[in-house]
Amino acid sequence: MDIRTVGVVGAGQMGNGIAHVMAIAGYDVLLNDVSAEALEKAVALIRKNLERQVSRDKITADAMEAALARITTTQDLPTLGKADLIIESATEREDIKQKIFDALLPHLAPHTILTSNTSSISITRLASRTDRPERFMGFHFMNPVPVMQLVELIRGIATDKPTFDTCLGVVEKLGKTAASAEDFPAFIVNRILMPMINEAVYTLYEGVGNVRSIDESLKLGANHPMGPLALADFIGLDTCLAIMNVLHDGLADTKYRPCPLLTKYVEAGWLGRKSGRGFYDYRGEEPVPTR
Repeated sequence: MDIRTVGVVGAGQMGNGIAHVMAIAGYDVLLNDVSAEALEKAVALIRKNLERQVSRDKITADAMEAALARITTTQDLPTLGKADLIIESATEREDIKQKIFDALLPHLAPHTILTSNTSSISITRLASRTDRPERFMGFHFMNPVPVMQLVELIRGIATDKPTFDTCLGVVEKLGKTAASAEDFPAFIVNRILMPMINEAVYTLYEGVGNVRSIDESLKLGANHPMGPLALADFIGLDTCLAIMNVLHDGLADTKYRPCPLLTKYVEAGWLGRKSGRGFYDYRGEEPVPTR
């Protein structure tokens, strides 16, 4: 199937990045959000990131303007129904995602492929509640989308081969690399990454090390580009907790039990960079460890 138009649901951290790379690759993009302010911020951020790419000679100024011209914003979700491919990129909560797909269903073109950028939720379960489980799959980008090269493609039990091949073609057109993952909780990347982050929080919780020593140890001792607690703040502690709960509930293994300290931070509203505080305090000129 020839994909020409892409609908993106959610203009947050992931959604604006997806819109960015799709527009650069030549797709017409419909970017949706319930908030007009979020849409304005998303377009401003896309422009800022494109300008950074121009300054680094990654793209030309003409390519930037052409990409921006391909992006249309809308608060009207049904408008996305005419798109060839829809990528849902809303909050990592199954009930919210389900409401979005329910609202889209009456307005979809017969050929439209539905996908979710979920990082952990069952694709099979999401697909089963639509009218097209064979044309539904997981399309999981890594954050930040314009920089990270990997996309996880996750087939539900009913996903057909033409749908997978079409989405694989989109990933290749984006210049990214696809990893095919089976539909089990958290797929590949987060199945491995989140327990590591959770163990880092346990290491902090038990007093084995403080925030700085844990992050420095993994950066310098394991050659990680970013410490696990700083990475958790970047991802969002609420997202980390949600994924750990999906792993714990879906696999019924105590090794996936979320650390109580992670839960406590989320309860406090200390969600990381996006809220100004997490394992680091970002409200000053330099991040300062909170423990």
